[in-house]
Amino acid sequence: MGPKTTKVYETIRDWLASGELAPGDKLPSERTLVERLGIGRTALRQVLVRLVSEGALEVRGRSSYRVPGGVSVETPTGLEPWKIHGERTVYDNRWVKLDLWDVEPPGVERFEHHVVKLQHVAISAVLDDQDRVLMLWRYRFVPQQWGWELPGGIVDAGEDATTTALREVEEETGWRPTSLDHVLTYQPMVGMVDSPHEIFVGRGAEHVGPPTDLEEAGHVEWVPLSDVPGLMAKGDLMGSGTLVALLHILAKRGGQGATAGR
Repeated sequence: MGPKTTKVYETIRDWLASGELAPGDKLPSERTLVERLGIGRTALRQVLVRLVSEGALEVRGRSSYRVPGGVSVETPTGLEPWKIHGERTVYDNRWVKLDLWDVEPPGVERFEHHVVKLQHVAISAVLDDQDRVLMLWRYRFVPQQWGWELPGGIVDAGEDATTTALREVEEETGWRPTSLDHVLTYQPMVGMVDSPHEIFVGRGAEHVGPPTDLEEAGHVEWVPLSDVPGLMAKGDLMGSGTLVALLHILAKRGGQGATAGR
């Protein structure tokens, strides 16, 4: 893309990042965008096609564009949460904290429930212009298994998760992301474990040198996104953060290769 189309692309990306365009919102008409952004209709369509290919927009009908993620189901009401009568710590160190909580579900006798508190984590999926994702081939001694993972790490106290995500990609791979967008936060084992996982997705990175985090080092590779379903079927993708981030990307692209490996 030329300077003008790049500027328009970045402007629409800014609308999405700032919330000016929220999930489910319909993009203004092409005529309105042409007038507002000062760009020709053909060049605008090039920008929109790129945003659709990246999953930032989706097409509805012939020329209607929307931001993915709109929700039609209503939030249930009138349900009671569990009551928490107290808690006590059984074990606590830098990496893991084990508590027993005195809980009472609605209509059920109260009991003690184990609660494990782990660290706050940021994980990043960085894509290049060839639709490849930056990954690491690592050995994990707990499952005693080799596999592909996305770069990520622990969010330090008082640190913004975006800062963590950018730092961990560079330290673990030697590539510095051009930018990263936060796409979701989830809990990997919501019934017993408290460990917020923040997922970031970005496009573009600059190679700045070899990885500097030797403890987390692995073989660095730009893996074709089209390989993801096959790697998933083989069991070569490790960690819920890696799976959630990659499934998010594939879902935004209409489930590219969703049936591969069956």
